[in-house]
Amino acid sequence: MILNEFLRKISSEEKHAMAAAPSIDLSGWMSEHLEQASPDLLRAMLSSFIEALMGADADAICNAGYGERTEARTNTRNGYRHRDWDTRAGTIDVAIPKLRSGSYFPDWLLTHRRRAEAALVSVVATSYLLGVSTRRMEKLVGTLGIDRLSKSQVSEMAKDLDAQVAAFRTRPLDAGPYTFLAADALVLKVREGGRTVNVHAMVATAVNAEGFREILGLQVSTAEDGAGWLAFFRDLVARGLTGVGLVTSDAHQGLVAAVGATLPAASWQRCRTHYAANLMAVTPKSAWGWVKALLHSVYDQPDAEAVHAQFDRVLDALAEKLPEVHDHLDAARADILAFTTFPKAIWRQIWSNNPNERLNREIRRRTDVVGIFPNREALIRLVGAVLAEQHDEWTEMRRYVGLEVLAKCRAALIEAATSEEVTLTAITA
Repeated sequence: MILNEFLRKISSEEKHAMAAAPSIDLSGWMSEHLEQASPDLLRAMLSSFIEALMGADADAICNAGYGERTEARTNTRNGYRHRDWDTRAGTIDVAIPKLRSGSYFPDWLLTHRRRAEAALVSVVATSYLLGVSTRRMEKLVGTLGIDRLSKSQVSEMAKDLDAQVAAFRTRPLDAGPYTFLAADALVLKVREGGRTVNVHAMVATAVNAEGFREILGLQVSTAEDGAGWLAFFRDLVARGLTGVGLVTSDAHQGLVAAVGATLPAASWQRCRTHYAANLMAVTPKSAWGWVKALLHSVYDQPDAEAVHAQFDRVLDALAEKLPEVHDHLDAARADILAFTTFPKAIWRQIWSNNPNERLNREIRRRTDVVGIFPNREALIRLVGAVLAEQHDEWTEMRRYVGLEVLAKCRAALIEAATSEEVTLTAITA
């Protein structure tokens, strides 16, 4: 499949740019290398294909093929310059064509790393230079296709990445109103003061006015306490976070208190997945099967009225048999049923943090490679780069919430606010 892509690109370049002669006998070349079964086969293939592509690019700039005499020629080849290209197959010596007039530099080839991969290389390299798990870091650097890493290379790479991540983390949040917001934290390990400590990477995502998902921010805190979450949400509000109607998260007290302090107009939805785990902790093991089935029956109803009616029936069924479970469920009613304020079409996206699990898995996949970060800056660099890439991908995907559904959700919020005002007026009258 990869070979076909290369062949199609080379063929296209030949048609438009009269590719350099002599051309590669691809079938014979492939047969020869496959028969030899050389361990450097992939590296050799990459080198040959890349040089063929660069030759085609250079011919297009010269407006003539290699060695061709024609009045249409606008430039001439002037040898090659060699440059090491780091790939996952190893470091390849690439011959870049030189021109007599002007210059040719294949940016599409030599700036190949995505932000997250460059961040991963930078973090691994920083760990390597600081002497952290030297044997393991040498192995990781090798699998990333890097055979040499100097302190200046790492410093320059980190400087560029830090600027990109900082710009992403501090950008204005001007695509609101952000009707739905989800918050979560991941525990990661960092070396500080000569010992390994746990830190919490706090991440918030939201649905913007156009129905697309956004990653709003990232902060690292020593503890997942009220102070950390309060500072996080205050930063989001200062950057322009507005119009939040519902925040979905687990029941961490510091997080819930921070939401109430910084987003007073928003209601809070307790993640149904996290709540099920909390309920299981107070339920006898022998009874959890049918209690779980009862809980799930609440979420399977067709509308908000039916949800609340089923919840009442579940409470009645538990009142005598499992009073502790009954009380636990009754106390959480408003929190786990907050989603019913909105149309059913949006329920699955807002009643739990499950939509963020894929994002968390991607972060874990990258951070597990490092294991223990050498410092917090390295952690922010890698996680921030992963989040920035995911943010870009979300903007190119289809809408997470349709505009029609989103408009109904905003209308439901206005209706709920109006009803609450009327109720307060009647009470105070």
